[in-house]
Amino acid sequence: MELFKEEHTIFPTTYNEILQRVRSIDPVKYGSTRNYINGAITYLSPYISRGVISTKFILEEVLKKGYNAKQIEKFIQELAWRDYWQQVWCNKNNLINNDLKHTQKSISNYSISKVTVEAKTGIIAIDNAINQLYKTGYMHNHLRMYIASLSCNIAKSHWKFPSKWMYYHLLDADWGSNALNWQWVAGTNSNKKYFANQNNIDRFCFTNQKETFLDVPYEDFITLETPEILKKCESITLKTILPKQENLEIDSALPSCIYNFYNLDPLWKKNDSVNRILLLEPSHFEQYPVSKKTIDFIIKLSKENLVDIQIYVGEFNNLVSEYKLESLFFKEHPLNKHYKGNEDARDWMFEVRGYFPSFFSFWKKCEKQLK
Repeated sequence: MELFKEEHTIFPTTYNEILQRVRSIDPVKYGSTRNYINGAITYLSPYISRGVISTKFILEEVLKKGYNAKQIEKFIQELAWRDYWQQVWCNKNNLINNDLKHTQKSISNYSISKVTVEAKTGIIAIDNAINQLYKTGYMHNHLRMYIASLSCNIAKSHWKFPSKWMYYHLLDADWGSNALNWQWVAGTNSNKKYFANQNNIDRFCFTNQKETFLDVPYEDFITLETPEILKKCESITLKTILPKQENLEIDSALPSCIYNFYNLDPLWKKNDSVNRILLLEPSHFEQYPVSKKTIDFIIKLSKENLVDIQIYVGEFNNLVSEYKLESLFFKEHPLNKHYKGNEDARDWMFEVRGYFPSFFSFWKKCEKQLK
């Protein structure tokens, strides 16, 4: 059964259309239905991940409607999870690329099950979600957790490659959120592994399957052997296809604003006279590859919302030396450590900074600022 809202999983790219999505949020209904695949979710994640809008902006827009913060606490918490993962990434940097708190247990491979890649696991909701991911670049958060659990805790794959496979196809690809969520499921960034049985999947995905390899009580997962169907692993190459480099027209009398995969903010220095450059570094996409669908998406977002944007395919240092750029501006991000120039802070929801070992220790600090 397909219950995805097709009109929502086609993602518009003009700022006005994106704002319309923000205005249509029902934060109360979101809180009670978000775990269901037909729930009142926002479909804003690609725009948050690409830095077109911020979690702070969304919260401010929702609160303008007169909602009480306590009334929509679950909605605010879910936004805060995004900032939490970003704070972990900012503080741990490349350490998130490896098991963060605990070593993953019971690993049998460092790949991904062939049937997962082919959407032939036999779990209808999961196979539907994978096909939907390939088609639209979107997957419901609950399904992401189901697939991570299937991959890490049932097929016993190390979390990193399957998480990179999912990241590759997501329009909202954010390595911090993606990697740390997968580690949470695999038990390397939490105190226990996450499992979902068939009954749980049926409930939230409106399927009705019996006698699958997930149709077991939760206590049986501890000793569950990997089903034969998941044992054959797929060897796949994840490669980013970048556009060809074209010559830039740079006004040397003006400063230059550097946009990238994580910053396509159309309001950032909107009224300033600057050179606007979308930097696509091959080294970045070699380490964190994404699909052509995702690249096409960010290029369309930038061209439709960033006035006179030009694209440079190459490394930051080469851009600076080739065009003799001197006055540079960019936004803070964990992957921008090698940038040089003037760094602007991101828009965080709360004035809470630093590493917190758990979301709820982070949330307690944030919650005080809501009161």
